[in-house]
Amino acid sequence: QVQLVESGGGLVQAGGSLRLSCAASGRTFRNYVMGWFRQAPGKEREFVAAISWSGTRTYYADSVKGRFTISRDNAKNTVYLQMNSVKPEDTAVYYCAADLRITAVTTQVYAYWGQGTQVTVSS
Repeated sequence: QVQLVESGGGLVQAGGSLRLSCAASGRTFRNYVMGWFRQAPGKEREFVAAISWSGTRTYYADSVKGRFTISRDNAKNTVYLQMNSVKPEDTAVYYCAADLRITAVTTQVYAYWGQGTQVTVSS
C-alpha cells in the first residue's frame, strides 16, 4: 500500500515557475514507477510526465516537453515536477500516481493516486 500526498500548487503568472512535490509513504517507494497527471476544468485527466523507479528514464507529454522536468529522490520518498515557462493552459489539478509493474506509463492504470494539488496560471 502506498499513500501519496501532493503539495506545491498555487497561483503563478504565465511565464513563471512552480515545483510540485509528491511525498509517498512506504519503504518500497524506490521500486515504483511514478507519474504526474492533470485535469483541467471540463476536461479529461491527461498524462503529464513519468519516471522510472531508478530515475534513469523519463517520459513527457508533448505539451510540456522542454518546459517541465520530473525527478525523484528515493532517499526522501519524493517525486517532483518542476514547471517552467508555465502557460494558462497548464491550469489544472495535478495528480501524482504510483505503480509497481506498469509498463504503459502514459496511461491511467496506476494503482495508487494522490488527492491532487491545484495549479492556476494567470495570463
